[in-house]
Amino acid sequence: MRSILFPRPLLTAAVGSVVVLAAVGTQSASAATAHASAAASVVSARASAVHADSRSSAVRTARAVRVVPGVREAEARFLEMADLIAQSCEPNVLSAVGRVTSAPTPDSTLPVLADPVPLNLAEGCAAERHQARISRAFSGKETGTYEQLRHRLAILKYPGARIYRMPNFSGRPVVRVDLRVGAGHLALEVTDLGGCVMVEAFGTPQDVSVTEVRLKRELALPTS
Repeated sequence: MRSILFPRPLLTAAVGSVVVLAAVGTQSASAATAHASAAASVVSARASAVHADSRSSAVRTARAVRVVPGVREAEARFLEMADLIAQSCEPNVLSAVGRVTSAPTPDSTLPVLADPVPLNLAEGCAAERHQARISRAFSGKETGTYEQLRHRLAILKYPGARIYRMPNFSGRPVVRVDLRVGAGHLALEVTDLGGCVMVEAFGTPQDVSVTEVRLKRELALPTS
């Protein structure tokens, strides 16, 4: 078999072309690999951002969910307590035939925002129950600030949303507690006296805030 001999310059050029092509192929592969890696990094970064945003949204949602049930639970505890008091008053209300509870007398020397309304027999009985339990809980306890007064009432299952700050009386904190349920009118005014409290019950019209009812203050220390 005859051998075909190529001139040395031609052979060298051919080998060089192969090397160049191989190098170009290698560079193309490397570029493709780098491009793929960059694309993967972008996708991963976007996925991480979406995941982080999802986690952030979940955290915000979880916080919102934690707050709302707390308010609802406080109101549920209050309604349960108010219902128990109402049930305990039923025998007394049924036996109190002809007894009428009068409304507090408004102070005629001051501008009246709203007149208090009479409490019915059931509300009058419930008022006595609330007054007794609050007076006992505050007996011997120093509550010289509005925050302390509010905190102790919250412990007694009166929700913060039902407690309203009023102007101080002789430097002592005063709050009003809205106890209205359904078509009821019952509300309380609690005045800290240093080591005890004065609790006054009054009736509030349905469409009026408890803070807008003008009461005639009659200072009397608790007997219990």
